[in-house]
Amino acid sequence: MLAKRIIPCLDVKDGRVVKGINFVDLRDAGDPVENAKVYDKEGADELVFLDITASYQKRKTMIGVVRRTAENIFMPLTVGGGISSIEDIRALLNAGCDKVSLNTAAVKDPFLIKKAALRFGSQCIVVAIDAKSKAAKKKSRTGKKWQVFINGGRTPTGIDALSWARRAQKLGAGEILLTSMDKDGTKSGYDLNLTREISGSLNIPVIASGGCGSMEHIRDVLTRGLADAALAASVFHYKNFTVKELKEHLKGKKVAVRL
Repeated sequence: MLAKRIIPCLDVKDGRVVKGINFVDLRDAGDPVENAKVYDKEGADELVFLDITASYQKRKTMIGVVRRTAENIFMPLTVGGGISSIEDIRALLNAGCDKVSLNTAAVKDPFLIKKAALRFGSQCIVVAIDAKSKAAKKKSRTGKKWQVFINGGRTPTGIDALSWARRAQKLGAGEILLTSMDKDGTKSGYDLNLTREISGSLNIPVIASGGCGSMEHIRDVLTRGLADAALAASVFHYKNFTVKELKEHLKGKKVAVRL
């Protein structure tokens, strides 16, 4: 059995780590480089760095912050936000990240996924999906349960999340970073239905994101939710528990993790 991964996330705005609820009401959570060094020392499997306003503000990811972060850690680093071309991907890989996360640009130009996978390898290409549940009336009429949003959760697309995840896989994505907008920052638990439906429909790994408030929430999404990895932010930033404590807890519950 492959080990499940624990992945802290740094949502970065104006050079600082921030965290909000349902993608709004952001508050400061520290310096990205210092946060990254702590998670590396605690034994996190990977780190995700998301420049959360880059696409909305139509600017590039903060290369300097990415480079300083990469220079101070030894775990794999995934970077997303404001990536819209092969040149952007190359610049970030050259700055030290191991994978790039495509979201808004991939929805607008799906063949960017294919071009990037062919150029750099599928293992480098993560497609991030920000999904929000649809109204009950629309669910029953269309059969589509979750809609894809872009521009940092600001813009609805009308695209069904499951269909988009399947297409992203077909185009060459090596991994899906799946965020429940309904659960984001609520600490009420991951959306297990969303995660299970998409994880069970793909052959590539799915990272679950949005809603973590306890160690048991992570255990649930890795087992009942069928996720390959769990991403969390505020529980780590505000020291609810450490990555090491979480992994020891999961191992005690018979969940395969790397200690």
